[in-house]
Amino acid sequence: MHAAHDVLPVGPSSLTTAELRVLHYLPTNLSHEDIARRLYVSRNTVKSHASAIYRKLGAGSRSQAVDIARAAGLLPPV
Repeated sequence: MHAAHDVLPVGPSSLTTAELRVLHYLPTNLSHEDIARRLYVSRNTVKSHASAIYRKLGAGSRSQAVDIARAAGLLPPV
């Protein structure tokens, strides 16, 4: 397993608590709207957090963000 600093350009501590909540739903097939309902926030909030997650993890897509987060230990392995 890679150390988080070897995998993440900015480190796991750069993700906010709210972003981490959204991150845990990214491996699912839930839409931003569905995630928003589960977290009791707006769809726009989820979209903003997801964009920040992708940027902070250096990911270009949802699946890539999930792969990077798993490699860093932020999400459980498959």
